[in-house]
Amino acid sequence: MTTAAHQQHSGHGHVHGPDCGHPQIPHNDHVDYAHDGHLHRAHDGHWDECEPAEHIEHPDHAHQHGPACGHQQLQHGDHVDYVHLGHRHAAHEGHWDDH
Repeated sequence: MTTAAHQQHSGHGHVHGPDCGHPQIPHNDHVDYAHDGHLHRAHDGHWDECEPAEHIEHPDHAHQHGPACGHQQLQHGDHVDYVHLGHRHAAHEGHWDDH
C-alpha cells in the first residue's frame, strides 16, 4: 500500500512514544499513532500524516467488525477503523478496505 506524499503535520508539539497514551498501530516499517482522528508517524525529527493514498479492498474478509467484535477501534476522520491482522480495516460500500 502506498501512503500520501510526505505531508508534515505542522504545529504538533506532542511527542508520541510507547507511553504517550495514544493507540499505536504497526504500519509497514514504522508505527503510526492515532491522535485527533488521524494518524501520525515520526519522520526526520518531525511528525507526518500517514494516510492511504489509494483505495485498497481487503478481499475475502468474512469477519464483520462492529462495536463488540473485540478488535481495537480507532476514530479515523469520519469513520471507525478496526485494527485486525496487523493493519486497519474500514467499512466501504459493502466490503472492508485496508488502511
